[in-house]
Amino acid sequence: MTLRVAMAQLDMLVGDIKNNTESVIKAAHEARDHHQADVVVFPELTLTGYPPEDLLLRPSLDSRIEDSIQTILNEVHDIYVVVGYPRRIDGDLFNCAGVFHQGRMLGEYAKQKLPNFKVFDDKRYFEEGTEPLIVDVKNVKVGLSICEDIWHPEPSLQAQEAGAELIINLSASPFHIEKMGVREQLLHQRAVETQLPIVFVNYMGAQDELVYEGGSFVVNAQGQKIAQAPWFESGIYTVDFSVEETRTQKVIPLASTVAPALSIEESVYQAMVLGLRDYIEKNRFKGIVLGLSGGIDSALSLAVAVDAIGADRVQAVMMPYTYTSSMSLEDAEEEATLLGVNYSVLPIEPMVTAFMETLAPEFEGYAKDTTEENLQARTRGVTLMAISNKKGYMVLTTGNKSEMAVGYATLYGDMVGGYSVLKDVFKTLVFKLCRYRNTLGYVIPERVITRPPSAELAPDQIDEDSLPSYDELDEILHLYIERDMSAEAILEIGQFDRETVYRVLRLVDLNEYKRRQAPTGVRLTERGFGRDRRYPITNGWHIGD
Repeated sequence: MTLRVAMAQLDMLVGDIKNNTESVIKAAHEARDHHQADVVVFPELTLTGYPPEDLLLRPSLDSRIEDSIQTILNEVHDIYVVVGYPRRIDGDLFNCAGVFHQGRMLGEYAKQKLPNFKVFDDKRYFEEGTEPLIVDVKNVKVGLSICEDIWHPEPSLQAQEAGAELIINLSASPFHIEKMGVREQLLHQRAVETQLPIVFVNYMGAQDELVYEGGSFVVNAQGQKIAQAPWFESGIYTVDFSVEETRTQKVIPLASTVAPALSIEESVYQAMVLGLRDYIEKNRFKGIVLGLSGGIDSALSLAVAVDAIGADRVQAVMMPYTYTSSMSLEDAEEEATLLGVNYSVLPIEPMVTAFMETLAPEFEGYAKDTTEENLQARTRGVTLMAISNKKGYMVLTTGNKSEMAVGYATLYGDMVGGYSVLKDVFKTLVFKLCRYRNTLGYVIPERVITRPPSAELAPDQIDEDSLPSYDELDEILHLYIERDMSAEAILEIGQFDRETVYRVLRLVDLNEYKRRQAPTGVRLTERGFGRDRRYPITNGWHIGD
């Protein structure tokens, strides 16, 4: 006998329970009618979308979920449906997976391991389940688990001891660099421990700063990957299991399509595109407007914007001032031309002059400093926001993680905007991503990649006048932000200057207030600025030890 399992990795809208339910019904019918599947599996919390956060506290959640479940039971037949949702049982809310067939709920599993770290807040909302669930699906004993359960041995071993012959894991595992390989190692370990095949069905889509890349896959009882759905694509992907009727029933996955692995640059770039596209479309913005400086960060941001929603919905604005070089003007125009976007040149000198004249009495007796530089950036921010208000376009900010970390950005200036695709991208990775994007089609001029980065807010200014080299800076930032190493621990590595390390770490801590006011952006590393890292603005912590 053959059991065909359909893995449905779909892009849901958080909170839109009614339309999410309709998507489940449509996908179940497609899995049954076009893929001839026996069972269709949806990811964790599919009915609410993921993560629903404090929507789980809304009083009407319970009735909406009950209506959703009943609708699926009424409208889907002749296929087993495994789907995730929140459900209140005896007064407590659980993260559940239900198995539906022929108008009946055959069983319901409650997630046992509740992550409460980094971007996860499960214990804020849910109670822990304690019991396994084994459901008979075409004479195969199927055990369920949900996301974090698979990261621990106990739930899978519990299912095995209860008689499971196949484990299905409903997941909403967010993307970060190299996460794909970590998951494969994890499922290999669980399969070897239980000697059972495992189906891992992952969420696909983006929600605010989090990106879910899909990539659902299957391992056999020896932990070998035998099926792999594409990354960053919605769809229904099937895998067949051979079920041998012997004294001990044995379920063996048959070899299937394995999507090719992605490089770091390819996976990061696709995550940026997906994150931006879903943010624009789900929040119903008409398009994107961004400041195009002729520099590398805005060039990469523009390319991502075009790849996300199309050139016809993107406007680039060059806002030159006295210190803007002719090279920047030329490069910005070339970038806009190569990508085919609407391009405007709006000089800001008249506006900056008006500000300076108005402020002259207040500035009398004070020497020039970064105040005058910040006025340029803030004038550009006002200009972009005016275009945004008038046209309904969202302002895309262009600052990278290196700059955001040390505060090399102007609050209410170049930090103005609704979203940032570079928020979790160190400058050294920006260069690599530009090289990668040009392999898909030349859109970022070579000179933009090779010239020394500059904010061009003062004569002959380059970034490394104010900062260490980006190679050195990014390594220190990685150790401090993503690995939580102290200044002295970083110095013990033996490759950095003491003064530089203490200066960089102090800048990171001092600029927490800026990052709190920065727009959200795609999370790409294990420790982005956002839900991952929650440090107090006001604190007296000493960075040395």
